Formats: sequence, C-alpha cells, structure tokens
Amino acid sequence: MGELLGVAVLGAGHMGADHIRRLDQVVSGARVAAVADPDTARAREALGGVQGASVHAEAVAALDAPGVDAVLIASPGPAHEEALLAAFARGLPVLCEKPMVPDSAGALRVVEAEARLGRRLAQIGFMRRYDSGYRRLKSLLDSGELGRSLMLHCTHRNVSSPPDFTSAMLINSSVSHEIDAARWLLGQELTAVTVLRPAASRGAPAGLDDPQFVLFETERGALVDVEAFVNCGFGYQVRCEAVGERGSARIGDDHGMVVTGRGRAYEEVPQDYLVRFADAYDREVQAWVDATRRGRVTGAGAWDGYAAAVVAEAGVRSLEDGGRVPVVLAPRPDLYSPAAG
Repeated sequence: MGELLGVAVLGAGHMGADHIRRLDQVVSGARVAAVADPDTARAREALGGVQGASVHAEAVAALDAPGVDAVLIASPGPAHEEALLAAFARGLPVLCEKPMVPDSAGALRVVEAEARLGRRLAQIGFMRRYDSGYRRLKSLLDSGELGRSLMLHCTHRNVSSPPDFTSAMLINSSVSHEIDAARWLLGQELTAVTVLRPAASRGAPAGLDDPQFVLFETERGALVDVEAFVNCGFGYQVRCEAVGERGSARIGDDHGMVVTGRGRAYEEVPQDYLVRFADAYDREVQAWVDATRRGRVTGAGAWDGYAAAVVAEAGVRSLEDGGRVPVVLAPRPDLYSPAAG
C-alpha cells in the first residue's frame, strides 16, 4: 500500500485524543481520516490542527466516511462490541483499546463473528506487549535461561482513581493489563483467581476496596500475584518480577529524572499511564499501521480480549463472594490456535 492508511478514530476523550495526536504527529504511514464522538465539539477540539478529517456523532458514519481504510476504537468499553461488529461487516482492520468488550458474553460474540470471517481483523490494545521492559522480559523467559517460570510478582499503582471508580474496576479495568501480560509472558492460560482485600487505604474514596491483592493460577502451575493500589497518592508505578527455577528478573525500576535543588534531591515519578507507557503506545500503533498496510494483523487478538474478560469476571466474583473462582473458557476457534499464528 503506497498511500497513507486512512484511520477512523472512534472516541475523542483522553485516550482517543492522544491517539489522534499520535497518528498525526508520531506514526508514519497513516493519517486521521475521520473522528466520531457523541460530543462533536470535543471531537473537533481533539483534532486541533489536523486537516482533512471529517467529524461524526455516530461511529458507523465515521466507518463509512470517504478515505477510511481502518479503525481505531478508543470509545468507552460498552460501545466496543457494536463498533467491532460494524468494522467486521465492512472488512475494516481494527485496533481496539481494552477492554475489547467489558463482559465475556459480548467478547465471545466478537470472537465468534471474527471466526466466521475466517481471518483476523482485530488487534486489541494491550500495549504492555510493546513496552521495552516487557519485551525484554518476554525474550528472556522464552529463551529458557531462567528455567521454568514459577511466579510473577506484579505491582500496579495509580496516583488516584477517577470519579465513580468501583471496586470491581480495580480488576476489570486496572488489573486487566496484568491478566494479559501474565498470559503473554508465560504463554499459559489463567485457570483460577482469588482476590484478597487488605484494610482499605485512608486515601481511597469511601466504599472503594483499595488496595486489592489478586492471585492467579495458571494451567502449568505457575502463580501470579498482583498488588492493585489505585489511590497510592504519589505516582503511577507498574512493576513485574519473574521468578524461575534458575533465577529471577524484574522490570519497572527505570529511573526518571532526578531533580536537585534547595538542599534536596528527588526523583520524578510518572503521574499517569500515558507518560509511563508513551513509547509503548507509539510502538503499538506504528506496528498496527505497518501490519495493516501489509494486509496482516499482529499483536493481541480477539481471543486475548475474550480471555481477559473471562478472567476479570472470575476476579470480580471472587472479590464479591470471597474464595477461589475457577476460570472457564469456551473452546478456542481454530483461527486463534498457535499454529494459525
């Protein structure tokens, strides 16, 4: 494909606006062809000085706009299923931010619809797969240098939670990244979830179970634990340590800028995910554009989005009811088998 890939961006909020900027200023080989958001004024504001992009209140109208070759979905999760199915019906490749679909039933409908097409069109936005630290850790684990993987210790901290953030969202929004990262790093499905609730932080809003301690079991006996703390108050931190039979490796300790002045020195801590994972988002979107221009789909797929939804639902049940909750996945369609690539 010699021409620029025309991308329709669905959603012009915090994430969508950042992707519009990225497509216009950072990524090569693509252009913003259309933007859809119920708040068209917000969509125009997100476009800024981007030229030649049409603005729509409805997602479907953006998909049908002139010059659209592919779709980037950054709208709220409940709108994803309809947008994905509409893109499939038009044969449009899609990069869909997580969650692919918030509930497992809807996520399975997306998997089944893509399987009926007989070809992959969707990549799901689990951007940690494109972070340099996570990629190095994945290569190390795949090399076998550390022996069989026994445990992953994960930390996921936010400065504060947004308004109306719920205890369930610690799992199905925040920890969903660790769910995918663990599956990808270990090459295993997660088979059970247990959620423990320590005493709530006094910095958490009333009624929010924060922090939480989440324990995952895998199909080959590894354990994955996650500290999810979304009102830590000081910064955005994501860390992961892999423990193998012959050694361990940890990522996420990268040092930020050190500031010295007024008789003291301190290190800056990123304040949100768009700062901490800026390079990962850039690489993810560039890889998606490059693959799409070659007629290919790479990265996390619809099955990964479905598996994350099922595991997250099991985690929410454990949070609500207590105890260990098994993870039960539907049969994997041949389209998503390892042999299919």
